Amino acid sequence: MSWYDEFDLFDAYSWGQIEDGNEVQDENVVDWDGPDDPANPLNWSAGRKWANIITFSTITMISTLASSMFAPGIPQVMSEFKSTNSLLSSFVVSVFILGYVFGPLIIGPCTELYGRLYVYHISHILFTIFTIGCAYAPSLSTLIIFRFLAGVTGSTPITIGGSSVADMFIPLERGRAMSVWSMGPLIGPVIGPIGGGFLTAAKGWRSVFWTLSILMASSTLISFFVFRESYAPTLLARKAAHLRLSTSNPLLKSKYEVATSVPRTTVLTRAIVRPMKMLLFSPIVLVLSAYMALVYGYLYLLFTNLTDVFQTIYHFPTSLVGLTYLGLGIGMVGGIAAYGSLSDKMTSSLASKAKGADGLPKPKPEHRLPPIFLGAASIPIGLLIYGWTAEQKVFWLVPILSTVFIGLGLILTFMPVMMYLVEAYGIYAASATAANTVFRSLGGTFLPLAGKPLYDALGQGWGNSLLAGLALMGLPVSWAIIKYGEAIRLRWHVKL
Repeated sequence: MSWYDEFDLFDAYSWGQIEDGNEVQDENVVDWDGPDDPANPLNWSAGRKWANIITFSTITMISTLASSMFAPGIPQVMSEFKSTNSLLSSFVVSVFILGYVFGPLIIGPCTELYGRLYVYHISHILFTIFTIGCAYAPSLSTLIIFRFLAGVTGSTPITIGGSSVADMFIPLERGRAMSVWSMGPLIGPVIGPIGGGFLTAAKGWRSVFWTLSILMASSTLISFFVFRESYAPTLLARKAAHLRLSTSNPLLKSKYEVATSVPRTTVLTRAIVRPMKMLLFSPIVLVLSAYMALVYGYLYLLFTNLTDVFQTIYHFPTSLVGLTYLGLGIGMVGGIAAYGSLSDKMTSSLASKAKGADGLPKPKPEHRLPPIFLGAASIPIGLLIYGWTAEQKVFWLVPILSTVFIGLGLILTFMPVMMYLVEAYGIYAASATAANTVFRSLGGTFLPLAGKPLYDALGQGWGNSLLAGLALMGLPVSWAIIKYGEAIRLRWHVKL
């Protein structure tokens, strides 16, 4: 039995379609027309799959560009609105990520109820409208409100992009596909300040939002022609509805539909509650999400700190300060390339060693997790080098290159966690990644607010040493998850 077959059985158990280990034979249950049904997204052509993934990645990159592209323009904004509040100067950047806290709680469950396609399109249109609102903002408070709303709608691609990839690829083929998609959400925040620095210096901070609006509007238009619905329960529900009309058989239902009649409002309520259930009652989801919150918080803390360090210590002009983010970008690209090329091979190798009772390879979601240990070691190394070289005013290239370790560590944390959640929770992957996104975004929103007081009190050297010490906690945590993750997941199984 393949890993995909195991998850298909898990899905059937979840929906009450299997009793005592045997599939219920019901002629009124609508399923795919065999394993090679071309309507099944797993059987789409390679061209269609990769067109969707590249478009997913591009739109996700634009959304995450918006989280940081605006950062170099903060001095202009504060000057124009006559504010000297350092807390507000950080919050106007991180409030976008605060939108990532609230958006996934609705967006993830909605995709499990209504499918991916309509949620994508509606969110992207609203994101464009709210970003235009940022460009026209007449006051700092208005800018903050529109930034928050743009964050809520902009959270859609990063919340369900990984699940969309899983819709189209069996587990043992997802590593490379997930790596290609993840280039958008991970590279976007890094290259954003580079373009933002030049745009702000040449045309002012409002030009950043006009650029983002144009990019998203163009990509949304392309997505109308490229995107197709990929969520299997939605596709089979539509197939069942069509067959009920064509055959006049009202008893037909998809294999994912519950046997008893449940009001749609109840289904929606359960879907909305599901991410929080995962956080509260699944220790493995909670621990991974909390660790990701710390790592993600460090990333956005660096977005605000790099600008300050290289403008005040190294006297970089606004147009060039964005280039200091290249170290993070190099580390991320290297991490994506390494993980994409090795993840599926590593998983196959570990599966071969963990054979089941039938003697066949037995892949597990936990086989995606080992690289997280390297990520947990890389981040504190980068923070220590960055902090003390900046403190001692070492040649500017050295602190930039030190952030390569941080970018690499971020990838080797983000990718294994995303792959694990997608493969461990099957059709509920969107809810699992939504739960993770909520926690991660809390770190990205609030940790940067502590950055300036921290560095003012301890300086760059000891301030980053403190952060590195906290990051070191990831080593025993990642070791425990790799060793005991499966036992924890099975012991505290959450009824979804």
